[in-house]
Amino acid sequence: MTDDGNDLKAIFLETRPMLLRMLVARLGNTDDAEDTLQDMWLRIDQLAVCSIGQPAGFLYRVAANLATDRRIATTRRSARDTAWHDVQPMAEEIPDAERAMMAREKLDAVENAMADMPERMRTALRMFRFEEQPQRAIAETLGISVSGVEKLLQRAYRQIYHACEIFSADDACPRRLGCEGKPSREQ
Repeated sequence: MTDDGNDLKAIFLETRPMLLRMLVARLGNTDDAEDTLQDMWLRIDQLAVCSIGQPAGFLYRVAANLATDRRIATTRRSARDTAWHDVQPMAEEIPDAERAMMAREKLDAVENAMADMPERMRTALRMFRFEEQPQRAIAETLGISVSGVEKLLQRAYRQIYHACEIFSADDACPRRLGCEGKPSREQ
């Protein structure tokens, strides 16, 4: 029996090659095995506090436990990294600086066009496009006919279309806002 930390360190140094082989077999690579042995070396002072009947067997058990802990941690880390990677956007989904700047400019153009609209026209557009109100409800709120709401929306779309003309013809800005055709009648 020994309770001296130096004796445990001496036994560790004697059995180190065998411990290393066992850890390489369990962990699959030398780097992880060496790291585990380093962890053991740093813990020997804490482990030698009480008397140990079979120090070599004890060291093998500690090595096996540390190898199991390392495998479990590696598995969890791999699962966490895989889960994180799965939720990350693909490179083509991330807008580059130019696309982000163009989108911001389009938004500014639409916001400026809406700011320049008469209040009634802006209200009709906001209620129809953002609040998704039917044209009949907008007509009741504004005290005008459904036909009047349609005309307000057409003029609003036209103003936004002209504000978006600075962008290429294949841009989605005018189409998204219904500038190419008459808005559908929702009643």
